[in-house]
Amino acid sequence: MGRNHQVKYHEKSRNPMKGGFIRLISGKWRGKKLPVQDKEGLRPTTDRTKETLFNWLMHDIRDANCLDCFSGSGSLAFEALSRYANHVTLLEKAPQVVSQLRENIQTLQVNNATLVETDSIHYLQRPAEQLFDIVFIDPPFNKGLVQPCCDALEKNGYLSKSALIYIEKESQLNDFRQPANWQLLKEKSTAQVSYQLYLRG
Repeated sequence: MGRNHQVKYHEKSRNPMKGGFIRLISGKWRGKKLPVQDKEGLRPTTDRTKETLFNWLMHDIRDANCLDCFSGSGSLAFEALSRYANHVTLLEKAPQVVSQLRENIQTLQVNNATLVETDSIHYLQRPAEQLFDIVFIDPPFNKGLVQPCCDALEKNGYLSKSALIYIEKESQLNDFRQPANWQLLKEKSTAQVSYQLYLRG
């Protein structure tokens, strides 16, 4: 992936892991639990939300090339891989979180994922080297990351012609403006969180 550091899958973290687990809901690793780091701001997508999202993507996820921005626990990336996505690129900047993602990739013996230790917004500022069919955007809340991420995806050519873009953001974020050629397909919200699926047209 050019100038960005790619994480090698065979390396292992020697630090003991503290934290909880994510569970894969369906596909080839159905029911599998993977450890996640206990890190401030790390907020894995809930099982209920994840199930809703992948019901939305049911007919699109297989054989798709996916990009997981702000990957964090990797919950969405691993679920996509479990459901036979063609390839997933994970972007994450926190070294200890990257280390856990690397271990989980090794545990699952994944050979169709690229883990890049990078700031997602910085990564997306350069011209794309490949197109993605599905993009997951679930950044830390209250940091103003959704808008610049979406703008960069569109501006720098990361999206295939009919790409699907999933956004998970704080409900009180009301000033988000999607690119003009994105159409809102699905939407759901709670008091704290809003979930949206867009189609690039």
